[in-house]
Amino acid sequence: MVVRHDPGSTDSVKAKEELIFHCRSRHCQASPLFSQHAAADKPKFQRFLTADMALAVTIYLPITFPHSSLLLFKQENNGMHNLIATGHLLLVDPNRMVIKRVVLSGHPFKICTKMAVDVQCFKPVKLRTKWGRRGHIQEPLGTHGHMKCSFVGKLKSQNAELMNLYKRVFTKWTYDPSVPEPISSTVPQVGME
Repeated sequence: MVVRHDPGSTDSVKAKEELIFHCRSRHCQASPLFSQHAAADKPKFQRFLTADMALAVTIYLPITFPHSSLLLFKQENNGMHNLIATGHLLLVDPNRMVIKRVVLSGHPFKICTKMAVDVQCFKPVKLRTKWGRRGHIQEPLGTHGHMKCSFVGKLKSQNAELMNLYKRVFTKWTYDPSVPEPISSTVPQVGME
């Protein structure tokens, strides 16, 4: 599903927060994941539904025809349903992966111009520094998480090494086809005599 934040809504929506979905004649409650809407096969996880861009929504739901219109509501404490976002159903793909990036950082333990001994767990991934140097892990040293790293260019002691790690994020299985009726906000009419 591709949705865009409604301009009239001021509510912030976190990922995995319970929302109400209206898709054609189907209504349900679910906890969605938000991710970038891009042509990539592994989109990046987004923590919040932002107002400046369209996001893809991932939930567990019975199969629905593509390109159906979609309305997302959030139930307030007083029972009202506030419109959060509008969009359409993009595709039905059970193999779609949403990826979350975690950045591990460490400081040099010992520096020899282009070589550094870093205190981190051993992983065969590319490294980078805050000042733009690129590098890779050569070999582990001992059994306490030390490793020998090689960087392109000279390294300084105040620089920090960064390692990007990625993991797959799954949606919560919270599909509930029963949606509570919204409380109307109309004021009762008083007859004039």
